[in-house]
Order: sequence, then C-alpha cells, then structure tokens
Amino acid sequence: MIDWLPALVRTLAAGDSAVLLTIVHTVGSTPREAGTTMLVTPGDKLGSVGGGQLEWLATSAADALLEVGGPPRLLRFALGPTMGQACGGIVWLAAERIDTATQPEWQVRASAVEAGMGLRRRLSDTDGASGWTLSDPRLAGSGPDFAHLTTHGEHWCFSQQLGGDPFPVYVFGAGHVGSAVVRALTPLGTQITWVDGRAELFEAAGPQADNVRPLVTDQPTTQIATAPPGAYLLVMTHSHALDLELCEAACLREDFAFLGLIGSESKREAISRQLIHRGLHPERLDDLTCPIGIPGIEGKHPAAIAASVAAQILQVRETRMAIGHATHPGPDVPPLSSLPRPQ
Repeated sequence: MIDWLPALVRTLAAGDSAVLLTIVHTVGSTPREAGTTMLVTPGDKLGSVGGGQLEWLATSAADALLEVGGPPRLLRFALGPTMGQACGGIVWLAAERIDTATQPEWQVRASAVEAGMGLRRRLSDTDGASGWTLSDPRLAGSGPDFAHLTTHGEHWCFSQQLGGDPFPVYVFGAGHVGSAVVRALTPLGTQITWVDGRAELFEAAGPQADNVRPLVTDQPTTQIATAPPGAYLLVMTHSHALDLELCEAACLREDFAFLGLIGSESKREAISRQLIHRGLHPERLDDLTCPIGIPGIEGKHPAAIAASVAAQILQVRETRMAIGHATHPGPDVPPLSSLPRPQ
C-alpha cells in the first residue's frame, strides 16, 4: 500500500504543492529503512522518516522546498552525537517537490494503484524530477517493494518499486476481537477484507480507513475461495460451526500465507478431529495456527489479542519477504566511499 498517495492527490487538488521525503540509502543502524517515504504538505505531514532531529531537519528542508521551489535535493545525515541521536548510522534522503500542475498525472496513478497496479520510480543526480511508471505486479520483477541506490563515479541513481505487494488480510468476524484486530492491522500496509453476516456490527464500528473493506455476506466461505494467493486468513467468528467451515475451505487451498484460528488448544483439537473426519489429510492441519498470537502474551483483552496477532502476522510476512529477497537479490550495495555527497 502506498499510504501517502491519496493524501498527495488531495493536496494537489486543493491547489497546494507537496514534498516527498524518501530514504534512498542507509549505512549502519538507522531508525527506518531505504524506501521509507514521508509526505510534507503546507502545515501537515504524513508518515515518518525516523523521528527526532533527523526528521526535524528533513522536514525543515521540505518546508524550504515548498517555499522557494527547486529541483530534488539529496541530503545526508550522520546520526551521531552532533545531531543528538545515538543510532550511529548514516541516512541519505531525497527531498522532491511535487507541484500542483502534475495533479492530473497523479490522479491517474492513484486510480491505477487502487485497481491493483504498482509504481516504479527512478531519480538520478541529472534529473529535474523523478520518472514514474506503472507496473503490473503479476509480472516478474514487479513484486515486493524494493529501493536501491546505485552509483557510477560521481553519479547516482535511485530506483524504487512501490505497491504490487498488497498484503491482503481477510478477517472473518466483526465482534470485539475482530474489530480490535482490524484496528491493529489497519496502519500496517494491509489491504483488509472484513467479513461478517451482521450488518449492524459494521454500522456500530463506524467509517473505516481506505484499506478496509467491510463485507456483509451469509456465504463467507466464498471469500476464502476468491482470496488471492498469499492472503493472510484470520478466522474469529461467533460460531464454532462457521469457524469449521472456513477452516475447511482454507485448508483445501495450499497457497495462503497464513491461516489463524482464534481459540485454545482444545478448540484446535476439536476442529482438527472434525476436519479429518470430513476427509482432510492430517498434514494439511500443519498450516493451521491455533491459538493465534505470539507466545508469551496471555492477556485476553481484545486489544492485547489484536496486538499479539498483528505482531505474529508481521513476523510471518517479514520472513516470507526475506526469503523472497534472498531468492531474487537486488543490486550490490555501493561501497561507502562511492556514495554521493549531499547537495
């Protein structure tokens, strides 16, 4: 999810320019990784490049670009004692002004991203602005987000893939725990399909973020069948019988990223016996996580369960992404001596 994109389109449509602050490279310990982007608009900002003095200086540079304009700038920050930060690493950050005249182009990009497309970005030391192109996430090389800085002599080029990895999460159940889980997962880059047959629960929950799609249906197993490969499935309905149906439908697939069922060890045993009795091969149950949540958190409050579940899903996701990056490594990291000087 490109969380700053809708805000950028709204800002440009309102007649204001904005600045994208993007970390293009890091060395050593830093608070955020390459590819992290913060949007700075007149009087507001969305996201964070790491907080503290780093973010204050970066935001000040963005405010200057908003006031006087100019081409993209490359900034370098050593996060040591002179900056009042103890990370010890180094951050290279690009600051680029986006002018109101480009609003129609950004509207087209935003609509395409909402329809499932990704964005590719290229910015070099000789460019007056980034080049942006749409990418199809179904094609090779257009998958999970990446951000790479390459150098050649005194010249540099930053390339970035955004979107194309939608992080689909299906939450079955809109009770207290399901609602808490949706709230915990909403700001984490997820695309949430929230499924329940009780419309009044969604009405009570109120308006949802752009990345949450409440769905009222009396046939929730259909959503299991149509979920994209790599989806994260969380089963936490009010009915044991419905939980059983959803788990059976999920276990008939072998391409989901995670299947979690709320409940105890005894519930897992009961569900397992019933699924095996229905003909499911016992090995398929190895992919069922129940109880859900990271070990060591025993609290039963919905918010505590939600925090534990969100952390577990992030662990699974980052493990899968690390495996994917190891299988398809990016360009070599440039040596420190060749990295560009700040402008």
